Amino acid sequence: MGRLTYEGGVRAELDDRVLSHLQVVIGTKLRRNEPFFFTWHGDISTGGGRTTVWVHSGASLVFGYFGGRPAKINRAWLEALMRTANSPAGLQIVPEPPDEGDAPEPLA
Repeated sequence: MGRLTYEGGVRAELDDRVLSHLQVVIGTKLRRNEPFFFTWHGDISTGGGRTTVWVHSGASLVFGYFGGRPAKINRAWLEALMRTANSPAGLQIVPEPPDEGDAPEPLA
């Protein structure tokens, strides 16, 4: 279980795999100088709820991973996450779709 820390105080406990994909999407948006909202739902064990932050190039973000190995990146998931990040509501975690790169080749 990894942790995203925003501005030294707001924290989100997220699976390392989810966090890896969020890091790519957030990094891409910030490199393009495109600020956006990011909303996530808290774990039900801590009361659930929803948190939204305004992510911009001046924000302090820390991506902390529990595991030592980087996750394999699913391009289809990156695209789905990026679509939400580009929407008026902002970045939201969506379910991971099958990785199109792992799909079997069609038979001729």
